[in-house]
Amino acid sequence: MKLLLLYEYPPSPGGLATQGDLLHRGLKELGVEVQAAHFESPQEKEWYYRWYRPDLTVGVGYWGHTPHIVLHPHKQGIPAIPWLVADGYIANYREVLNELPLILVTSNWVKEVYIRDGIRSDNIEVLPVGCDTSAFVPRTLEDPKVRAVREVFGIGDEELFLLTVGGDGASKGAQEVMQALALLGDTVPPWRYVCKVWPQPRTFAQNVLDLKLAASLGIDKRVTYATNVVSRTFMPYLLAACDIYTAPSRIEGFGMPQVEAGACEKPVLGIKAMALLDTVVHGESGYLAEVGIENRIHEAVLGVDEGFEPGHKVVFDPPRIADYRASVTDVAEGLRQLMTDPVLRTRMGAAGRKRVERLFDYRVVARSFVEILKRRLGIE
Repeated sequence: MKLLLLYEYPPSPGGLATQGDLLHRGLKELGVEVQAAHFESPQEKEWYYRWYRPDLTVGVGYWGHTPHIVLHPHKQGIPAIPWLVADGYIANYREVLNELPLILVTSNWVKEVYIRDGIRSDNIEVLPVGCDTSAFVPRTLEDPKVRAVREVFGIGDEELFLLTVGGDGASKGAQEVMQALALLGDTVPPWRYVCKVWPQPRTFAQNVLDLKLAASLGIDKRVTYATNVVSRTFMPYLLAACDIYTAPSRIEGFGMPQVEAGACEKPVLGIKAMALLDTVVHGESGYLAEVGIENRIHEAVLGVDEGFEPGHKVVFDPPRIADYRASVTDVAEGLRQLMTDPVLRTRMGAAGRKRVERLFDYRVVARSFVEILKRRLGIE
């Protein structure tokens, strides 16, 4: 079997790039013959088609990437398997996707979204995203690299370090976390809340709104938004430095930082919905807050990126769930339990590490991938 993986290669620190790169690494360690190419580079892909002659391409992305990771290899007569996340709605390429013998998705919730939106269920298999459990490991505060992280953010030894990581803070539930922290007031130990977000136009605009909320709640002196590019070298130490990983996400197709935090033996505060139901066990490896609000939309405007003409309008009947909001009072209760009970944090962190090693280690995911190909496609 000769595979060509299509993802953002060479990989940036982003989620989809890391998803593809860890599968690449795991397959090579298993002895599978595999090459990688950038999914948006026609020349590079065609170069591999001509000299490498892959038996199969596997592309990482979401449904909107279908032209790059499915249609392009098909034009060269090469079978293509996509490994997809979801953004809450599958608007296009249903006919193409339904003709595929196999679609891989990152969680059971993503599978439900694809089926709801017209993709047949019998060709969908769940393959979670891998985690490098040799890099994301428990570390003590005596580790100089961990201590340096806390010093960079000005977090004292007596303060609890709460952390959220994402493209922006609001989509990961940062506003609900801040509202919950304000509700708790002085009933919990001293804390600092850091949101590590990615520099992009929408993030800068969202940061302004989030920080205005923090100021209105009277907690802005204890909230830090770090908006910069970081490498995958830094991330294990950032997660190891926190005490609680807080991300009751509004929309989540997998939740890589939640899994990486678990690998670092950190308890996770999430939401009882979407992919978090796969990655975190409530009361065992973390606390999943109840859903407080389901936001529904009646219509959406799509464009060229989704395979439509500019300004294409889609009307939903009945209205579709666009995203979720965690119950703020339930987030507050979860934080109260985790912030006031160090034994609970230790127990949940240890359980999280065991779960990640068993289900999400990148080598486990690579083996599962090979088994799926053998079982579904007869590929050895």
